[in-house]
Amino acid sequence: MTFDNPDKAAVWQTILDMNDCWTGGRPEDLANYFHRDMIAITPAARERVEGGIACAAGWTAFARGVKINFFRESEPWIEVRGDMAVAAYYYEMEYERAGESVRASGRDLFVLVRENRRWLAIADHFSPGPPAGA
Repeated sequence: MTFDNPDKAAVWQTILDMNDCWTGGRPEDLANYFHRDMIAITPAARERVEGGIACAAGWTAFARGVKINFFRESEPWIEVRGDMAVAAYYYEMEYERAGESVRASGRDLFVLVRENRRWLAIADHFSPGPPAGA
């Protein structure tokens, strides 16, 4: 995917790089992409996850507990306003847990802020996609 706007391209590349960290066996590198004040809303917990360290720990625990076979992002939508950006995309993945293969798909919505010329995730909300045909 290419964007004609360099800020949108930089945001999308940040998301791709961030996802590559946790899906590619380097979840400890997420600290380079998560803002210290990040929050996350996930389908796994009623409460939001608060703080970049806590968010990174959650992604790391998942990544370390499974074997990720593939993760694919598609159909990105990005809007940039000054030093804040919103990015949404769909994902598909396959992973193995306890010998069982799991296919999952869903949608992800990030809010990013630009600090010191770098984009950092400050909020994330992801959820499984609706069943096919819904």
